[in-house]
Amino acid sequence: MAWKTLDDMDLDGKIVLTRVDINVPMDSGRVTDATRIARIKPTIDDIIAAGGTPVMLAHFGRPKGEVVPEMSLAHILPAVTETLGRDVTFIEQPSREALDALPAGTVVLVENTRFTTMETDNDPKMAQFLASLGDVFCNDAFSAAHRAHASTEGVAHLLPSCAGRLMAQELGALEKALTTPERPVVAVVGGAKVSTKLDLLGNLVRKVDFLVIGGGMANTFLAAKGIDVGKSLCEHDLAETAREILKKADEAGCEIILPVDIVVAREFKANAANETVGVDACPSDAMIFDAGPQSVARINEIITGAKTLVMNGPLGVFELEPFGTGTFAMLDTIAAQTTAGALVSVAGGGDTVAAINASGHADAFTYISTAGGAFLEWMEGKTLPGVAALG
Repeated sequence: MAWKTLDDMDLDGKIVLTRVDINVPMDSGRVTDATRIARIKPTIDDIIAAGGTPVMLAHFGRPKGEVVPEMSLAHILPAVTETLGRDVTFIEQPSREALDALPAGTVVLVENTRFTTMETDNDPKMAQFLASLGDVFCNDAFSAAHRAHASTEGVAHLLPSCAGRLMAQELGALEKALTTPERPVVAVVGGAKVSTKLDLLGNLVRKVDFLVIGGGMANTFLAAKGIDVGKSLCEHDLAETAREILKKADEAGCEIILPVDIVVAREFKANAANETVGVDACPSDAMIFDAGPQSVARINEIITGAKTLVMNGPLGVFELEPFGTGTFAMLDTIAAQTTAGALVSVAGGGDTVAAINASGHADAFTYISTAGGAFLEWMEGKTLPGVAALG
């Protein structure tokens, strides 16, 4: 991947269209988590320091091309102003004349880009309109980079374009994790269903040395190998697909790590009565909720010997006590190795981030992506339109 950063651009006196992701959660009219806003602050600060005027383009919610008052970016303007530590001018219908009339150093927030279908359709007319507003395009929204929209991909072809600080940081971390990694490389993939991560698994077996499979996904692989998983979440219809993945991994020299012992219970609830048994001894009326201590010991041994780790999914039902034991023990090891400088660790995905936050190790990872779908598509080896347009 080759892209320019803010440092490669002449921003002095220029209007810098800046695509950001500030699609933050709200409750009762208040932003409940301003993390996404905080993460764009370095980009906004650096544009202003270089003499530019940042004009933020962003979406909010899923208005589906309609003007939905509840999804106006005006609702989050106070949080944007507070988090950036600057006055922010909100403009519903921007024009070049209005932007040129603003004092130097003004920070602008334009109304929700998805209030028209021209955005999600990547309509050339909208891309041209957006390009007419600015002199430089800066994409700082990796989380929207898997969408070929007018404000993420279309406009990038019409103006000198670069990656913002957050985008460059994310791309750099991802490149270090799978494109040019130090080996051995281990990937941890969990989650409920194999069906949602077929492309991911198919790509990873060609890229990594060890592939740890956890969560409900592991059950499907165990069943494919003829192991009885009782009443566990399992996609029995994907047994042949699982066997194909195991074969591809073997051919590629990738060792797939599945549980050798398991924690089982008969009720899906916190502190349900449970027991640890060998993987081939799951009671027919029980469900697998976590990897057992022998499995976790093997995983931690692999992580301790690895140089690079990428994680997308937990080992078990970490939300319910005590079935987060395996996931948290693994996260302890990842954090210790990363802190010691022995491991580059990159993680992403909603459940993954939640597990890391619950473990208290959020500051210990090399990089934690909040990009969701874009992170997953990158791990699947897909080209992201918003990134490709910057090349």
